[in-house]
Amino acid sequence: MSTHATATFTIKSWNENPYDEMEGTPKLTRATVTKRLEGDMEGEGMSESLMVYGDDGSANFVSLERVVGRIGGRSGSFVLQGSGTYDKSTGIAKGIFIVVPSSGKGGLQGIRGEGSFIATHAPEVVSRNL
Repeated sequence: MSTHATATFTIKSWNENPYDEMEGTPKLTRATVTKRLEGDMEGEGMSESLMVYGDDGSANFVSLERVVGRIGGRSGSFVLQGSGTYDKSTGIAKGIFIVVPSSGKGGLQGIRGEGSFIATHAPEVVSRNL
């Protein structure tokens, strides 16, 4: 049986720092982000993202995020592996993710799935579908 879950998230903290900057090359950064999830998925996500920025400030990124919380009455944790883009001209980030196989623990053991997200700079952004 498959379940469709949708949530919004609010950024609680964002700490981003360059780890490689050289004249004439794209800037590489790493961000540690904490999110509050609400909706069909409730809890908190902690992610590490690596980003590469173009000259216009747009970026591509990859990430790993541990989610701890509840989905459909089942509590536990799992890890998401994601990738996406940020378009500086629109302020929109979007991407895709998968649940890392065998990462589900507690009541979420065996969780599988994939999804997508869209985020803006609004205080409460996005929707995440799993």
